[in-house]
Amino acid sequence: MIEVSNLTKKYGDFVAVKGISFTAHSGQVTGFLGPNGAGKTTTMRILTGVMPPTTGTATVAEFDVFEQSMDVREHVGYLPENVPLYRDMTAIGYLKYIGEMRGLTDRKQKALDALERVGLADRAKSRVRALSKGMKQRLGLASAIIHNPSVLILDEPTIGLDPRQVIELRNLIRELGQDRTVLFSTHILSEAEQICDKVVIINQGEIVAEGAPTFLRQDLERGGRILVRTSGDVGDVTRVIQSIDGVDTVDTERDSLIITPVSNNIDPRPAIAQAVVDKGWELVELRQLAMNLEEIFLELTRQEQV
Repeated sequence: MIEVSNLTKKYGDFVAVKGISFTAHSGQVTGFLGPNGAGKTTTMRILTGVMPPTTGTATVAEFDVFEQSMDVREHVGYLPENVPLYRDMTAIGYLKYIGEMRGLTDRKQKALDALERVGLADRAKSRVRALSKGMKQRLGLASAIIHNPSVLILDEPTIGLDPRQVIELRNLIRELGQDRTVLFSTHILSEAEQICDKVVIINQGEIVAEGAPTFLRQDLERGGRILVRTSGDVGDVTRVIQSIDGVDTVDTERDSLIITPVSNNIDPRPAIAQAVVDKGWELVELRQLAMNLEEIFLELTRQEQV
């Protein structure tokens, strides 16, 4: 489990992380999302024991990241965005080397077990330089789990992979998340929606949302965008709807209109339906538009900038 409470990190006068708090539980994959410069990398470095926070606390596997940094490192598996591999080693040789640095016993068997877990058992004797990008990512993941950590922190693990490799690695991450805590950083929002049980969205050093993607969507869809299709002329319908109180913008999308309310607290659907009926047009469709994680992210970060 990961518990972060009022965590702050300053670089001189610049505050990279501003008193954030969140949790990541065992048995689930938690997505850590945010634009460049949001504070993701700084937070992950603190959680892996690389640097201390300025103020606040963070515990990983029940160990304090500042007071018990070495204990944290023993219980965390970390996969950085650029995996540091030795090109002239074999896959199993590299893992045995990692095992030796971690002080593991029975290193060969543990290396073989890790290769089996990531689907690289048949490439145990292959040189790292001969492995594909996807295989190298898997080998990096094997090095992160060789000591059977209770917490995995993965930084952009699927970047640069082809579609098949991405699918395979996503499936593996979901599997690993069944019996440990996984914190998964990505900028690919659709990927987070497919993999993560929960997401934490950070922007400008602050947490702007935390929860399951489904619940975040439901919250933001209240008073969100609305799709309308009628039998009337698109231009005429647009003018009528634009004049309704509570309507901000009306955009055309094929044979439909997409209405954005002025506020999430306003639902103009009853007024839209009444206006269409009063004009004698047939109301073919009137519904709230479902939001994907990308739209949720953009809406939340937009609200922060207003």
